Amino acid sequence: MSRIYLETLISADIQTVFDLARNIDLHQQSTSKTHEKAIAGRTSGLIEENETVTWRAKHLGVYQTLTTKIISMEKPNQFTDEMQQGTFKSLHHQHIFKTIDGKTLMTDIFNFESPLGIIGKVFNKIFLKNYLKNFLLERNKLIKSTAESAASNYEPTTQSTSPQSTGVQLNRHQSTSHEVAI
Repeated sequence: MSRIYLETLISADIQTVFDLARNIDLHQQSTSKTHEKAIAGRTSGLIEENETVTWRAKHLGVYQTLTTKIISMEKPNQFTDEMQQGTFKSLHHQHIFKTIDGKTLMTDIFNFESPLGIIGKVFNKIFLKNYLKNFLLERNKLIKSTAESAASNYEPTTQSTSPQSTGVQLNRHQSTSHEVAI
């Protein structure tokens, strides 16, 4: 099993960052390069515990689907999603949020295993782990820039159908996410 561990320090309150991290619309914007779209389950707004979302995206030139379920959630401190169906042998993504000196530390612990035994392990090492790390870093950049630019205006709601309805302007900026060796 491969693991990606990322920490991103964000100058915004924990509730704002937590809600942006589970916002389906924001996720779709961060994955525009892969044309990722929520096609089943929760397809917009804030995903909740025990809900699923099925994503369709183009990775490595091929359209694929992935269904994940939020298997645990402790607002606003953590949530975990796990693959229910998809091309991976397994996928488990824990999102952890902590307040530090008035800022929010967002931690991603992303564990995955490719199919195809030894061939999958080799593919992970030479390509897939770095590809997925960059995919997560792109998402984290958008969460950070959105949270920091809207920290004083953002009012989370579980009824929203788009990020614009929450008063959040979605723009891309630089991030200070980094990988921590464990």
